[in-house]
Amino acid sequence: QVQLEESGGGLVQAGGSLRLSCVASGRTFGSMGWFRQAPGKEREFVGGISWSGSTYFADSVKGRFTISRDNAKNTVYLQMNSLKPEDTAVYYCAIGRRVSTVRDEYDYWGQGTQVTVSS
Repeated sequence: QVQLEESGGGLVQAGGSLRLSCVASGRTFGSMGWFRQAPGKEREFVGGISWSGSTYFADSVKGRFTISRDNAKNTVYLQMNSLKPEDTAVYYCAIGRRVSTVRDEYDYWGQGTQVTVSS
């Protein structure tokens, strides 16, 4: 059984940084995506990383967020810098066959971790 567990969320002031981690257990994975969902809004794509290490980002976070992976630890990291209040959301990791902005293309999801950015 595949399980994904996110960690690293919390409360940070605007301009600050956080690093989220997502550990996958039960299998190795190819691509991982990060999504977020703010209250009252749809879950949206934030970024993703392929097996080869290619990364992709939504325009809203490009230049501020980076993604890396440690295949030996089956872990992906989402480094978030220059955080803004509008980045406040629950962040989810998900694994799929390829990086996609479409939620349905991911097979497994974590439970999410809350990120709150105060102004």
